[in-house]
Amino acid sequence: MRSVLRWVLAFDGGHRWGHMTTNLVECINYVLKGARNLPVTVLVRSTFYRLNGLFTRNSTEAHERLRNGFTYSEFATKRVEESFRRAGNIVVNRFERRNEMFEVREMQDGTIYIVNLAQRHCDCGHFQVERLPCRHVLACCTNQRLDWQVYVHNVYKMSEICKVYRSEFVTMGDPSTWDRYEGAKVIANWTLRRVTKGRPKSTRYLNEMDSRDIRSPRRCTICGREGHSHSRCPQRAGPNSARGH
Repeated sequence: MRSVLRWVLAFDGGHRWGHMTTNLVECINYVLKGARNLPVTVLVRSTFYRLNGLFTRNSTEAHERLRNGFTYSEFATKRVEESFRRAGNIVVNRFERRNEMFEVREMQDGTIYIVNLAQRHCDCGHFQVERLPCRHVLACCTNQRLDWQVYVHNVYKMSEICKVYRSEFVTMGDPSTWDRYEGAKVIANWTLRRVTKGRPKSTRYLNEMDSRDIRSPRRCTICGREGHSHSRCPQRAGPNSARGH
């Protein structure tokens, strides 16, 4: 069994930030979905203009939200508001004078969670995954009159989000106005062309879950022998077909 560090978000050290994938391309798949099966030049052009529209639109929305006085992103604001609504039915017990260690109990089902504000840890796991105060942390902050904004990561601040989109795309213009290319010439390797006839060969690495590894040897349905299928059986045309040759 693999370590929980590899498949549980609450123990990944914050590398995925609530996302199940570390591939950033997967995050913008919806932007590029309409550019499939296009020629290379058209694909590059479509990707360029789609990403330019995405960055321009998000940059405008981020700066507009910052001008309207919002400190955090829309996602963080909604998540904290929802957690505040759910924090009303929680009993908080403080366990030391520095306001760092708490034990909270849900009134509905009696579940107990340990909250460590110094280590930014809660047994529910949401505090570690999203780097936002969960309902248990907000209940502790409300109980001891602590500032909950201290436990919101800077990545959710609108000032930081605006920095993500501060870079701008450069207009391409008409190809006739471009400088002449003087670099290396790329030539396609025709030996690497995909074979169009027949079933494509699988390149996936097999594991213990693949039935191919545990499948019994191929057996002919005509003669009952192993090693060939019915299409290659010597008795397919009749038992005396081999003698005629």
